[in-house]
Amino acid sequence: FLWVRVVPRAVKDGIAGVMDKQALKIRIQAPPVEGKANAGLVEFLSKLWNIPRSNIKILSGATGRTKRLRISSPTDEMRNELLSFVND
Repeated sequence: FLWVRVVPRAVKDGIAGVMDKQALKIRIQAPPVEGKANAGLVEFLSKLWNIPRSNIKILSGATGRTKRLRISSPTDEMRNELLSFVND
């Protein structure tokens, strides 16, 4: 599982760091209206880690900023990037 804290209506999409070594802080341009921020989050992570959008599921927090995600078949690149955030 991956915990993320989404900041909608950002200037640009990107990872902004780690919050309390528990959640990845991600900025998304989309507004938090009608699921647009959730769709933007999935799209951003899909492109970032070169995985299909269908491999990313929001398990909880669909209407909040803190979300729990499940990523099926994570790549080695993705694992290494996540570990680099935690180890910083």
